[in-house]
Amino acid sequence: MLFPVVRTWLAGDMKSVALSALVRHCDARLKPESFVDYDGAVNGLQFENRGRVHRIAAAVDGTLTVARQAVAAGADLLLVHHGLFWGKTVPWTGRRAELLRLLVEYDLAVYSQHLPLDGHSELGNAAQLARALSLKRQRPFFERKGSHLGVQATLTRPLARDELRARLVAVLGGPVTLLPGGGEMCRRIGICTGGAGAELLQAQREGVDTFITGEGPHWTHALAEEAGINVLYGGHYATETFGVKALAAELARKFGVPWVFVDHPSGL
Repeated sequence: MLFPVVRTWLAGDMKSVALSALVRHCDARLKPESFVDYDGAVNGLQFENRGRVHRIAAAVDGTLTVARQAVAAGADLLLVHHGLFWGKTVPWTGRRAELLRLLVEYDLAVYSQHLPLDGHSELGNAAQLARALSLKRQRPFFERKGSHLGVQATLTRPLARDELRARLVAVLGGPVTLLPGGGEMCRRIGICTGGAGAELLQAQREGVDTFITGEGPHWTHALAEEAGINVLYGGHYATETFGVKALAAELARKFGVPWVFVDHPSGL
């Protein structure tokens, strides 16, 4: 069987660090207590292993398929944006039971941060995506219940929306849908990753002429025209790979443990 062989080979003489130290660092950096998140998000450590971490896997979703890939990569800590709990999760039967058995058998801890990893000013999905797009002069954007979930960039030189779209395609490595409701030149660009398309009027109220997010419903095409705002949909999954990568990379630098990204795109 592949998993035990790979785990033994990778863990061998590798350096390990206490899970508790990694959790303390993540909690201190992301400050989940300052966000009002969905009840099912359960930000923080969601499954505790035996206490040591040799290798970290980062992924968008905490699913059975992703956990299997993390184990195959030799990880004993899985960092995710969408965690194990999003709604009623009992009884633990079928694939849920299989997931639990896998976590226990291969000693795989799971740590999740949802909105805190969207809105963090350095490690957040939005901040990291803006940096990848070479959008500077960032400031907090998209306020929700006392916290900001995105960033806004004001450009000194306007950027053609077709050029912005091309940059986004290159950064995300996939298709980008443009709703051309605004002008051809972009000056104030707001980013809120994931599924914020239905809230494009909030983006408009906060003063942006162009809004980048992951996805939105069909009727937002007409709404963008009525609001006079450009909207770019880059995919829910694709726009939310940045935060977990940034967090894993920071942990690797600070604690000296390797990390790997588990890519399991939804296509949405």
